[in-house]
Amino acid sequence: MPAPTRPTRPARCESPLTGRGSLLRRSVETLPLALPGAPFPLAAALAESLGFKAVYLSGGAMSAGLHAVPDIGLITLDELVTETGRLASACDLPVVVDADTGFGGPEATADCVRALEQAGAAAIQLEDQRLPKRCGHLAGKELIDASEMCEKLAAAREARSDPATVIIARSDARGVVGLDDAIARLAAYHEAGGDWLFPEALTDRGEFIRVAAELPGPLVANMTEFGRSPLLGRDELASLGFAVVLYPVTLLRVAMKAMAAALAVIDAEGTQESLLDLMLDREELYALLDYDPAAPGRWLAAEEPR
Repeated sequence: MPAPTRPTRPARCESPLTGRGSLLRRSVETLPLALPGAPFPLAAALAESLGFKAVYLSGGAMSAGLHAVPDIGLITLDELVTETGRLASACDLPVVVDADTGFGGPEATADCVRALEQAGAAAIQLEDQRLPKRCGHLAGKELIDASEMCEKLAAAREARSDPATVIIARSDARGVVGLDDAIARLAAYHEAGGDWLFPEALTDRGEFIRVAAELPGPLVANMTEFGRSPLLGRDELASLGFAVVLYPVTLLRVAMKAMAAALAVIDAEGTQESLLDLMLDREELYALLDYDPAAPGRWLAAEEPR
């Protein structure tokens, strides 16, 4: 018996994968970009249907949601490339990809950028942690030398085939050695090839103000829940000078809490009937899937998986 093949999504994207970097860059010119983490491809389609302009592939959400493991560098590049392709195929939005440390030194980072860009990434985020990495809002992180990170960013910039593909330089220095070093590192990372700068784990509004005053934009603010940073509003962050507001694990956390509540109802009541008003109905789900059950031919005619 032949091995089963992965289900294939037929081509539906109006914008080519190679043009989404330019689309992403334009999106931060006129408004603060709300960047939700999409824990699976259907969530990316949902974000698009509700008017969001881009989605984020979070390493933390992918580790937890797809593999039930912590975000400590256990995901392989091949797995990340596959999931990038799935998200990019599920919507017409630019996909911003958390590539952690780039899977190695400058040469490995260059290979990572080429593979993710080919899979459909519009932006690739790289951080200056030393393996094994940890969530940016936890203690116990270690940093590579700033000069090594600069070499990796230069390699990333050189490796991209589309000059519009965004290279995001993240520093975890705030939680390790302090804000002064984080700002100095990010300034150097900008010179080395970082298009957008991402200061991780700022601890109060004053730190956001100082970062915006001392660093060039576009700047990324991480509004992850239960972390070190206050949960500032998108408009407030824009007024402080941040162009991108990241919500990396929000949808996964909300979905898991909702599933826990639903399981409790099923266990207690022996039926899901009281949950129907909280669900997508069949038509809403099919709309997100771009599926017409009366005309399934375009799906059945799909040939090669991405």
